[in-house]
Amino acid sequence: MLFLSSATPILSCGHCGGKPHPKPKPKSPSKGGPIHLPKVPPVTVPKLPLPPVTVPTVPLPKLPVPPVTVPTVPIPKLPVPPVTVPNVPIPKLPVPPVTVPTVPIPKLPVPNLPIPPPPAACPPPPAKKEICPIDVLKLGACVDLLGGIVHIGLGDPVVNKCCPVLAGLVEVEAAVCLCTTLKIKALNLNIYVPLALELLITCGKSPPPGYTCSL
Repeated sequence: MLFLSSATPILSCGHCGGKPHPKPKPKSPSKGGPIHLPKVPPVTVPKLPLPPVTVPTVPLPKLPVPPVTVPTVPIPKLPVPPVTVPNVPIPKLPVPPVTVPTVPIPKLPVPNLPIPPPPAACPPPPAKKEICPIDVLKLGACVDLLGGIVHIGLGDPVVNKCCPVLAGLVEVEAAVCLCTTLKIKALNLNIYVPLALELLITCGKSPPPGYTCSL
């Protein structure tokens, strides 16, 4: 449209003012020659920015779970047929007679063996010697207080001195410790042994029955 309006009236009208201009013939390509195609400029595709995609969170509705009812299937009682055990007769087998042969037993000569004398009786084991398990020096001061005392009563100095030392001993050990201390100090046993036994009773130790402080 722009081209037609800018041209002269003679060019825009073909039958006005003379002969029409002949149309130029397109040049035919030479036969056998190469065909040159116009160069196509490279097309650059612009990168379009992608908008952010937001996935909406769709709440899942809670579907009601229908109650499941399990039907009770009755188990039929099957009839048990009666079992009849047949009576099978057991045949009696004949038992053959067993004959035991008589074997003669030869008489063997019995030699006259000497009879050894009976063994001598074992001597009785020696009596176990009791030993005082504590240091007898701990009872030294206790034995020193026994001199001149006829009766020992609770609260006496002898009881306060001797009973704590004899507290951890049994009756036999306490008697042996007092007897050993009397022997070490070389005191008269006939005088001090009764006092020592009375001391044991006062300290709650019953002396062994028949105990004697022998040399």
